[in-house]
Amino acid sequence: MQDLIKKLETLEADFLQVYEKLRISDKLAEISKLEAEVAEPEIWRDVKKATEKNQKLSELRDETEPWELLKVQISDLKELMDDDSLKDEISDQLSAMESSFWELKKELRFKGKYDNDNAIIRITSGAGGTEAMDWAGMLERMYLRFCERKGFKTSCLERTEGEEAGIKTAVYEVTGPHAYGVLKSEHGVHRLVRLSPFNADHLRQTSFALVEILPIIEHAEVMIDEKDLRIDTYHSGGHGGQGVNTTNSAVRITHLPTNTVVAIQNERSFHQNKEKAMEVLMGKLVQMQLEQHAATLGELRAGESAGWGQQIRNYVLQPYKLVKDTRTGYESSDPDSVLDGEIEGFIDAYLENML
Repeated sequence: MQDLIKKLETLEADFLQVYEKLRISDKLAEISKLEAEVAEPEIWRDVKKATEKNQKLSELRDETEPWELLKVQISDLKELMDDDSLKDEISDQLSAMESSFWELKKELRFKGKYDNDNAIIRITSGAGGTEAMDWAGMLERMYLRFCERKGFKTSCLERTEGEEAGIKTAVYEVTGPHAYGVLKSEHGVHRLVRLSPFNADHLRQTSFALVEILPIIEHAEVMIDEKDLRIDTYHSGGHGGQGVNTTNSAVRITHLPTNTVVAIQNERSFHQNKEKAMEVLMGKLVQMQLEQHAATLGELRAGESAGWGQQIRNYVLQPYKLVKDTRTGYESSDPDSVLDGEIEGFIDAYLENML
């Protein structure tokens, strides 16, 4: 029984940590207060106010009841721990509770405002010429493979290839359940250390690439003042036939207050490119809001968001093999698998750390 007792103690400690973090006790007190208020006949004289309180009460009950149930189950099981004859039953119940706790924690991962939205992945090579562009191309492949495994649909919005290898930039729209919530952990600078395949001496080289994960926002959610935008057009080099390359269909939009620039050229017309560019721009501004803890777009400050200064992960191929996340400490000694799209462990560790 000692092993079961230890497992239950571990489960209870982990449970109470999350329970307190979610402020369940405070929410239960709020439930009691709301229950007393909606029980008063006078409140229904204002139907709108009463309905809002009832809705809030329902939401709080839905949020707290699973946690309260699990708390009671843990308490009940503790009382049975002295009965050796119930060892098998206790083991089964404990496994079921561990599974319930894991499922509850998984649901908490996607409680952010935009976690249920689709996403945009924007990859930009850093300084270092061909080395950096090749590294950006490796990351592009990694994310496309991950999305394919995850069942996410990807659509290329913009892609500029490097002169010798890799890419300068690539922008993809990603659609699927919790696409932004799943991918947001990848936002930041990714650093590669390897022996260079692009020089005769095969010297060790360090390369950087910036990965931006942006939520796809409905136009009505983000109001951008037209006077804050500069819209430039230029010849497109994307697909779409001869008409694309002979007309100014490509679009570059600059958000003047923050000096945020977005360029899209892969769509077939100016209007389509402009619409996609605005979609990416809104995502970038919302991401800046999250990083700067700004209440409105008007409070955004240029140059104060995560960019080239935020290194989130190191990929070392030489002199040893290791991929390590600087935020969570999660690591893998199999960089080949990671670069083949097996990044679920890094994502899980990040989301777990956010709880």
